[in-house]
Amino acid sequence: MASSVVGLHHFLGALALLLLAHQAAAAGPLAFVGRSGSKLVVNGSPFLFNGFNAYWLMNVASYDRAKVSKTLSDARAAGLTVCRTWAFNDGGNSPLQSSPGVYNENVFQALDFVVSEAKNNGIRLILSLINNYKDYGGRPQYVQWARNAGESIQTDDDFYTNAKVKQYYKNHVQKVLTRINTITKIAYKDDPTIMSWELMNEPRCEVDHSGKTVTAWVKEMAAYTKSIDGKHLLEVGFEGFYGDSTPDKIKLYNPNAYQLGTDYITSNQVNEIDYTTIHAYPDIWLQGQSEEARKTFLQKWISSHWDDSVKVLGKPLVFAEFGKSKTTPGYSQKIRDDFFSDVYGVIYNNAKTSGGFFSGGLLWQVMGDGMESYYDGYEVVLFQDPTTTTVIKKQSDAMAALANRLDGALH
Repeated sequence: MASSVVGLHHFLGALALLLLAHQAAAAGPLAFVGRSGSKLVVNGSPFLFNGFNAYWLMNVASYDRAKVSKTLSDARAAGLTVCRTWAFNDGGNSPLQSSPGVYNENVFQALDFVVSEAKNNGIRLILSLINNYKDYGGRPQYVQWARNAGESIQTDDDFYTNAKVKQYYKNHVQKVLTRINTITKIAYKDDPTIMSWELMNEPRCEVDHSGKTVTAWVKEMAAYTKSIDGKHLLEVGFEGFYGDSTPDKIKLYNPNAYQLGTDYITSNQVNEIDYTTIHAYPDIWLQGQSEEARKTFLQKWISSHWDDSVKVLGKPLVFAEFGKSKTTPGYSQKIRDDFFSDVYGVIYNNAKTSGGFFSGGLLWQVMGDGMESYYDGYEVVLFQDPTTTTVIKKQSDAMAALANRLDGALH
């Protein structure tokens, strides 16, 4: 009996390994996502996607890899093929970078696992390299490091202009891009699992509302990033706020005519930037306004940036963050599902009429089971939220079918 059990365990173990190998093979080798004019392409074919944000993957993978595996597997089952996540955690608890140039190998191996597991599930990654905000370190931590090193620092916005801080950032870019994955043995800069690098999550600048300071930084860092890695796409990480180059659009489209130190047009005109991004949170940006007013704003926000991407910039557009918070007054699951359906409809229709210039969208955000401590009100736990998952899967299928039709028309 004991020998039979051992034999059975060996058989089941071998079967599990075989299934894992089959799963990886089924995902197939990924090719690099590139750009052809205003379209994203893979092997010359249009690349359209439905995607999601899960900023927490590296952090959680440092102590619970099974949760990361389950989340990516569920995402694959929902047809989600692109994930945006953080490739940074500066200072603080369980950091990737504890001080300038000093890295936690355990956390780096967690990021290795995220990349490897994404590859196994046929999911491409957008990896963001720093945060605008103090969460997970970000600009404030870099500036504090420089202050501790004796630099004369006035505000967090010195991040964009101080030579030492800029070198800290460049060093991090080089460290991440040249990292050799301990699992796949492939350097990040050579791995097509990574769809794109993102310079910063939601850059902003209070001391210069014109956008010129941020644009100068984008020019320098985009050129530097591409000098290390010319294979991958690159984007800024913008929310989409207009700046001084289009004063009429500040009044027409920026919520409450805010200027937050970015210029959607001039920064995205930088040659090394491959595609444009927008984020949208009408619940936060238009507090106190009606659901109908927020819906009208969102339609104008998307259409204006879509028009600029195609006609002014000649680059693809990705809707990189959108969500509906459960903390919004009057919230219901149906309101969120309808919000996702509306956004998805705009993305699909624009992608269809343009032949693929609107590449896709990434909802904010997917969480795993038992992650209540991470909840921000926007969390979607796939297959625990069945009606939302159905809406997501429908969009995934629609975008995949559209990509196939567009490809068929080309060949």
